[in-house]
Amino acid sequence: QVQLVESGGDLVQAGGSLRLSCAASGIKFAIKTMAWFRQAPGRQRESVAAITDSGPTDYADSVKARFTISRENGKNTVYLQMNSLKPEDTAVYYCNARIFGVNFWGQGTQVTVSS
Repeated sequence: QVQLVESGGDLVQAGGSLRLSCAASGIKFAIKTMAWFRQAPGRQRESVAAITDSGPTDYADSVKARFTISRENGKNTVYLQMNSLKPEDTAVYYCNARIFGVNFWGQGTQVTVSS
């Protein structure tokens, strides 16, 4: 069974940084695309960043130049380095892996940015 486990969420002041981690287990091959989504209270879940197993990345306009997604070579582990955090970045952040057309999600990790 595929499981995604996130960590790294915390309370941080505006302008600060956090690094989120997500490790996938229960799968023996490289997941082609892993991604981070976030959901703020009262809002729909939105895509933040995505990365393929060959390296190309994609970012939401709201986080470009502030967030960096990366993954360990040969491992289904993905990171999200978040710099210059803003109060509007406050949300539950979810790790996502799409395998054979099925979306798998982690339990989420809370990021709170105080002004």
